[in-house]
Amino acid sequence: MKKYLLCGLLLLMSSMCRADDVTIRFDGSTAKVSLGKLRGGSKIGKMNTDSVSVTVDGASVTVESRYAAHKLSLRLTGRSDDGQLVLKTAGKAVVTLDDLSLTSQEGSPLCLKNKKKVEVVVAKRTVNTLTITACNDTANHKAAVIWAKDKLLLSGKGTLNIVATGDGCRGIKTKKDVTIDGPTINVTTTGDNLGEKPFGFGGFPGFDGEMPDFGGGFPGFDGEMPDFGGMGPEGNDSTDGGGFGGFGGKHKYVAATKGIASKGQIIINNGRVTVRTSTAGAEGIEGKEGIVCNGGTIDVLATDDAMNANGTIAFNGAHVVARSTSNDAIDANPQNGFFMPFGGNGQQNIDPTIVITGGMVYAWSQVGSPEEGFDSDFAPLAIEGSTVFSVGGGMGEMPSVPTNATAKQPTVLLIGVGIAKDEPVYIHDDRGKLIATVTIPFSLRRSASIVSHPAFKVGSTYTVKTKGYERTFTIDEPFTIVRRK
Repeated sequence: MKKYLLCGLLLLMSSMCRADDVTIRFDGSTAKVSLGKLRGGSKIGKMNTDSVSVTVDGASVTVESRYAAHKLSLRLTGRSDDGQLVLKTAGKAVVTLDDLSLTSQEGSPLCLKNKKKVEVVVAKRTVNTLTITACNDTANHKAAVIWAKDKLLLSGKGTLNIVATGDGCRGIKTKKDVTIDGPTINVTTTGDNLGEKPFGFGGFPGFDGEMPDFGGGFPGFDGEMPDFGGMGPEGNDSTDGGGFGGFGGKHKYVAATKGIASKGQIIINNGRVTVRTSTAGAEGIEGKEGIVCNGGTIDVLATDDAMNANGTIAFNGAHVVARSTSNDAIDANPQNGFFMPFGGNGQQNIDPTIVITGGMVYAWSQVGSPEEGFDSDFAPLAIEGSTVFSVGGGMGEMPSVPTNATAKQPTVLLIGVGIAKDEPVYIHDDRGKLIATVTIPFSLRRSASIVSHPAFKVGSTYTVKTKGYERTFTIDEPFTIVRRK
């Protein structure tokens, strides 16, 4: 396909042009580029001295700018089944998606190689779809529908569908922070992983194939494994989980088809975020440095962890449903290691790694013991507000629970609750008033459920009812354990 350069004024020998904005209209196998004007003909600002080059090869467009002081503005519209935008600017950039349908047959349809933050604006009342069908060119960082080298902000009031069908393809992948503020974002990944590396005990630092000597280091038991009370996968809808705490049955996947993955933080302030993954090892939302949910609606269904971080996961006001079919629903791994919370001094990490201050948080793991709704990696949870309902096989009285100090809103651990698919779970106060109803879309014969509600008070009595199960309990302490009789 013949390549050519476009310039806003004249075709100069330097193949550079001066422009303030770039508008790209995709049309099948071609792309039309306009410089200096937005669609409709209105100029934005004055022509400045920034030099911008645009290279077009069929429906593949590369836009480059050398000047860090200029924030480049682009608008993308139209449709192509074999197109791509590669953006390389030294400064910040704003990319507006305006009724765009763009599929890439190889590499990211939106490849943002900027050295500074890029804001992707999903135009109001528009529906945009980005699709990737192959991710073989991973050497060029093209293993995601949206790939960003620097910080990424997703804003606007429209809808963005992110579809990854190719093997090894992720939905969104960034090297730095991702912030979502406003749009409706639907992420779906369906491809296979590029490879698999099984590992067992030898995969963890500090021991070679031998079960470690816990030495009484875990709260709740002294050197012996706890009795999980039969909370295994028998009778559950899904039984393909790994062994205890990830031993034996876990695998390391090469280019797992995750939904949203960042080496920095993932911050969700507003909007609607839906993530679906379907391949083994494919996490829903993974922020290496943490996840912060400040607002909006978040709905994640993943085969692996629905939400995972090597730092703190904080919920400050969002309405969240996080569900895993084969692992933990919400998994915080401080310092990037299963046993790292104990560090070199052998002391337990007492800083909470999952912090809930507001909103609604449903954390559901349907695989059975030992996978959990919340896995705080042997650090306590902090629950200061919010409606909370977790479901999991449970770790008995293992430490993925609050303490009396961190349960600033009264919280209970219900051990042995029977969950029936699509049957409501009711919670009543001592006067019979209904204070909460939760419907779970799968069955779990015996669940260890963490429940907290703004109406809970220490010293008061409550009743939980499900199909075939009823239990009345009194909240004696800020964190109370209720065992099935």
